[in-house]
Amino acid sequence: MKVLETPLPGVLILEPKVFGDERGFFMETWSRERYGKAGIDVDFVQDNLSSSRRGVLRGLHFQNPLAQGKLVHVLAGEVFDVAVDLRRGSPTFGQWHGVILSGENKRQYWVPPGCAHGFCVTSESALFAYKCTELYAPEHEKSIRWDDPALAIDWPVADPQVSEKDRMAPLLADMDTGALFSFEARG
Repeated sequence: MKVLETPLPGVLILEPKVFGDERGFFMETWSRERYGKAGIDVDFVQDNLSSSRRGVLRGLHFQNPLAQGKLVHVLAGEVFDVAVDLRRGSPTFGQWHGVILSGENKRQYWVPPGCAHGFCVTSESALFAYKCTELYAPEHEKSIRWDDPALAIDWPVADPQVSEKDRMAPLLADMDTGALFSFEARG
């Protein structure tokens, strides 16, 4: 497995080994030992699957307390996936990183606790899978507006379809600082 670091501390792009031939392919999508050596030493408690059509944008979501780390990948189709650092004191607080995930490139993206997450579909449809380190807790769910000008995320969709909840989410500057996280540097 190839592990690619991003400019955001702890946010990783993973390229699992894919074994393929004329019959198809095989790949390991999770191994506690292998991913632990890559810095993802966590317990996953919930798996989710979503299906969306072209132009759908979901996010930017996070939970606090009960922050979720998410290991995400696309089974079919393609998305532009984004992590936003919400850890106060982090050298990259308020910055984002994006990556193309697809059924074809088979990349995974590790979005650690303390980051908001979102994605938009760039193919006709996409089947999106993610493992979470905490259970979904609607009473702790929070969002930041996907089009926050201070974040200036370069979404590849001009007029995305978003939920009413995501459309009404606050800007990062309007978030109560207690809703955000503290950065803990690792040595």
